[in-house]
Amino acid sequence: MTFYSPGMTWLLTGGAGYIGPHIVRSFLGAGKQVVVLDNLSNGFADNVADGVTLIEADLADADAVRSTISDHHVSGVVHLAALKAAGESVEQPLRYYRQNVMGMLVLLEQVVDAKVRNVVFSSSAATYGETRVEYLNEETPTVPSNPYGETKLIGEWMLRDVQRAASIDFVALRYFNVAGAGDPALGDRSVNNLIPMVFRALTNGESPQVFGADYDTEDGSCIRDYIHVADLADAHLAAAARLERLEPDERLAATYNVGRGQGATVFQVMEAVREVSDIDFEPAVVARRLGDPARVVADPSNIERELGWTAHRDLHDMVTTAWDSWLVRHPEMRPEMRRH
Repeated sequence: MTFYSPGMTWLLTGGAGYIGPHIVRSFLGAGKQVVVLDNLSNGFADNVADGVTLIEADLADADAVRSTISDHHVSGVVHLAALKAAGESVEQPLRYYRQNVMGMLVLLEQVVDAKVRNVVFSSSAATYGETRVEYLNEETPTVPSNPYGETKLIGEWMLRDVQRAASIDFVALRYFNVAGAGDPALGDRSVNNLIPMVFRALTNGESPQVFGADYDTEDGSCIRDYIHVADLADAHLAAAARLERLEPDERLAATYNVGRGQGATVFQVMEAVREVSDIDFEPAVVARRLGDPARVVADPSNIERELGWTAHRDLHDMVTTAWDSWLVRHPEMRPEMRRH
C-alpha cells in the first residue's frame, strides 16, 4: 500500500544506522520528506540516501535538535537513536540510562516546545523480559531482564505521560529480532546481532558462538522471532500514516509488537546460514549472556488488524539478503574466491 501526505517532514533520530536507512527508503518511496539526525557513533554517513539531509549531532544537544525541527519544518519524529545491546547494558547500565533515557527527555522537550504532534518510537521486545508465555502480546506484563529493556520501557512511559499532558500522539513499535537487508549496501554492521556475528566468525576462520545451549527449548538454545528489516521499515510507514490521518480532536497512544509470530532457535539460524553461505561449520557453545531470556516470540495480530501491516519475508529471506550484503564488504567470502 502507498501512503502520501504532502507537506510533512519526518525527522529520523539515529537514522544513519542499520534500521534507519531502510525507513528512509520506505518513507521516500511513499513521497514523504525526511531529515536525519545522527551522531554517527553507530551510524554511517554513506547509509543516508542521496538528497536526504544528514545533521551530524548528538541527541543530547538540545540546540541542534531544536534547530533541526525548526529549520526543516518537522511535523513528525521517528525516534531510533539509542544504545541497544542487552548484555552490554548489564555491564554499563548508567551509560544506557544516560543515552536512552536522557536522550528521550531532550527530544520530547523539543517536540513539545515546537508543537510537533506525531512520534513513532523505536521500542523493543526486551520490555517483556523473561516470560513463560508462548506468544507475547501487548497485554503481556513488562518485566525487563536487563537495563536496555528497562530504558525502552521508560521511554514508553515518558511518551504516555507526555501524551496525556501535551498535544502529542504516538505509536511505539516493540521490535523483535531484526535481520536481513533491503539493499546489499544497507546490511547490518552490528557487533551484537546474531547473524552478522556468525558471518564475522566465518570470515575470520572461527567457530560461531552459541551463547548457552541449556535453555528449556527444543534444542537448548534461545528462541527468537526474527523480522526482516524491510518489513520493519514498512511497519514504521504504516504507523506514520496512521498518525497523519488523525483528526484534530482525535488522540492516539498505541503500542504494537512487530514480529512474524514465528520463533527460530540459534541453531536453526545457523543451519540457515550453512545453507545460504554453502560453508560447513560447527558452532562453539559458550556461557549464556547476561540478560538473555529463553524465548521471545511475538503475537503481531494487533498491528495486522489495526494498521494493516504484516510481515512478508521469512528467515531464509533474511539470511540470504544479509549474506548478499556481507559479500559486498567481504568479497573474499564469495564461493569463487574461497576456492583459491
